[in-house]
Amino acid sequence: MNAIMAVGVSVANAILLVTFAEHRRKEGQPSEESAVYGASSRLRPILMTSMAMIAGMLPMALALGEGGEQTAPLGRAVIGGLIASTVAVLMIVPLVFTIVQRGASRESVSQHPDDVPA
Repeated sequence: MNAIMAVGVSVANAILLVTFAEHRRKEGQPSEESAVYGASSRLRPILMTSMAMIAGMLPMALALGEGGEQTAPLGRAVIGGLIASTVAVLMIVPLVFTIVQRGASRESVSQHPDDVPA
């Protein structure tokens, strides 16, 4: 259950970053600048969600309470995974975004005649 929550937080952070970067790229910025903008503008919300989840897992990781020794390794693993995923979202996702979007078109992929290009 905790691993599912940790993956959910990581995916939400990555989607947030990519959405902001793609919006900037569609406005005409190069993909490199868009990726840097996405990472820098969403740094605080990404850190806040990750830190909130880590703070919530600390009691489990510290084995507080009766029978806490059984669930402590799970809490520690989730905290380690969240730290690693936060670093990956802030470092690796912008890099991959830049590589993938470098030659991509800025035109709308919609074939509906009334859709306005973004």
